[in-house]
Formats: sequence, C-alpha cells, structure tokens
Amino acid sequence: MLKQLLSKLENPLRPLLGPNVKALEFWGLLLPKNILTKYFYLFMHFAVTVFTALEYVDVWFVKSNMSLLLNNLKITMLATVSVCKVTSFLYWLKHWKDIIEYVTRADLYQRITKDPIKIQMIKNFTQYCRKITFLYWLLMYTTVVILIFQPVFKYFCSSTYRENVKNGTKVYLEVISSWVPFDKSTITGYLAASAYQSYAAVYGGGWITSFDTTAMVIMVFFKAELELLRIDSANIFGTEKNPVPEKVAMKSINDCHRRHVELCKLVKRDR
Repeated sequence: MLKQLLSKLENPLRPLLGPNVKALEFWGLLLPKNILTKYFYLFMHFAVTVFTALEYVDVWFVKSNMSLLLNNLKITMLATVSVCKVTSFLYWLKHWKDIIEYVTRADLYQRITKDPIKIQMIKNFTQYCRKITFLYWLLMYTTVVILIFQPVFKYFCSSTYRENVKNGTKVYLEVISSWVPFDKSTITGYLAASAYQSYAAVYGGGWITSFDTTAMVIMVFFKAELELLRIDSANIFGTEKNPVPEKVAMKSINDCHRRHVELCKLVKRDR
C-alpha cells in the first residue's frame, strides 16, 4: 500500500524530481497559473507569515518567564528560517523554475545512455534522492503530528496537569506559543488559537519539507552531473585500443562543452 502511494508521486517526465516538484506544487511554492489558485496560495503563505510575527509579539509578553521564553523561541527561530526560505524562493521563483527545468532536461538526457557504469550511477543517486526525500518528509510530519497532539496527550495522560487546569492554577498547553487578539484562556478562544497554531504547524512543515528536499536533490544531481561529465570527457577519444572516429569525437566534445557551459551559467547567475 505504501509503495502504491509513493508511486503516485512519481512522474515519468521528471524521473528525478517528480516527488519534489509535486510537493512544491501541493504546498504552493511553485505557484499555479490559475489566478484564483495562485492568490489562494499567496494568502496561505501570508497567513503563516503573520503567525510568525505573532510569535514575536508573544515573546514580548512572556519575556519575564525564562521557561516560556525559551519554549517560544525554539519554535519562533525555526518559523523565521522557514519564512525566509519561502520568501526567497517566491522572490526568485523564475530562477528556481529554470534550475528545476535544467535538472529535468539534463537528467532525461543522461538516462538514454547505454553505458552500464553510468546507468548504475544514475540508479544509485536516484535511489539516494528518494531516501533522503521520503525520510525527511517522515521525520518532519511525525514532528508536526507530535507537536499538534502534545497538548491533548498531556491533558489525558497527566491527572495532575488536568486538575491544575480545572482549578485554574495552570493554563491549557498551546500547540505553539503565540499571541492572539482574543482571550485564549477560555475554551472557545483556546480552540480557535489551537486551530490557527495547528494550521501554521502543518503548513510550515510543508514549506520546510518541500523546499529542503528539493534543494538537497538538486545538489545531489549537480554532483552526479559533474561525475557523469568527467566520465564522458575521459571517453571523448575512446580508448588507446579502440579509438572513436573524428566525427564522434567532435560530437562528444561539443556535448561536453555544452553541458559545462550550462552548469557554469547556473553557478554564475545564482551567486
């Protein structure tokens, strides 16, 4: 069942980046062309950004309590990094799309090879990319689930905490410590705040997983492409015992030069 689920993330047109691109599209980092859907995702991004700002507001109110302050800051810093990542991704969206298309194009070109060494290398780095992608997703979503249900677990598993909440000596444990413009000490306010906090946790987790895994897979591909380019460059003229014709050698030189230039262009532009 799990294999069937993961296989749905694959895309034959993107044999390397299939799951990563689908994640970017699902979480709205690769904005769709449809205007309504595009602005819906922009609103979702804005809502999480506002939530991060509210976490900083909460820092001001809890600054006298070191325990609450540290509990707030450990999540706030992570949220800040996530917002910076997503903001930069959206700002340079065109460049990111160009990189993704380049990786897809170069990857498809390499997969038509009949060289057993290159075939095995491509298979190995593809499997490696899948492992780091799916394991990173599992780690992050497990963390998000634990974070969201932590208040529920504590309420039902700790009788002391439950009694303290009932008699008013303790307040309800929040999903993520943040300021809200209403009273969250009431059950209605607490549930409303928890809903917003849970949304921010889920969507923020989606941000991190889709961005980070895509960046990691792209870096793995660049290393693999350099290795494949090294192999092709070494075989331009064939071997001493089996040299290739001049036309084949010239074609190989042009191909290696083209790939080298494409890599250099991406490096220079992204500095």
